[in-house]
Amino acid sequence: MPKLVPMTQTEYEAFYARLIPEYAADNVKAGYWDESEALEKSRKQTESLLPQGLQTRDHYLYTLYDGDEAVGLIWLRAEMDRPKKSGFIFDVVIDEKFRGKGYGKQIMLLIEEKARELGMQSIGLHVFASNKVARNLYESIGYEVSSLNMIKILE
Repeated sequence: MPKLVPMTQTEYEAFYARLIPEYAADNVKAGYWDESEALEKSRKQTESLLPQGLQTRDHYLYTLYDGDEAVGLIWLRAEMDRPKKSGFIFDVVIDEKFRGKGYGKQIMLLIEEKARELGMQSIGLHVFASNKVARNLYESIGYEVSSLNMIKILE
C-alpha cells in the first residue's frame, strides 16, 4: 500500500533541482515569462516560498513510497490563518516510469488525509491548462475550477 513519508534532505535537494527548471519552462510555455529570465524568476519564487527548505513553517513535503520504492512527491502549504483553514498544493509529481498506474490519484487522496488531520477544510492547487492529464485527474477526484486565467497571444 503506497504511503506518504516526509521528504529527506537528499530527496529535497533532488526535488529542488528539478523544480526550478520545470517551473520556469511551464511559465515560458504558458506565455507568462520570457525564457531569458525564467530560471531566475523560478528560483526567486521558490526561495521565497521555502526560505528554510524542508524546515519552512507550514510547508509539508512528502515522498510517495510503494514498498521501498519512491514513486512520486507532493508539496502542500497549510494556510491556517484563514477563516476556513485550507491548504495549497504547489507541486505533485509521479516519476515517469510509474505514471498511468494510479499513483497520481493515490498521492492526492493521501494528501487529503494529511490535510484533514491538520484541520484543513479545503485544498487548492494550480494546474497549467496545457497539462490535460493532471486536469482530468483533479476533476475526477472532485476538484473544481475556482478561477480561470485566460490569455490571447497577439502576433
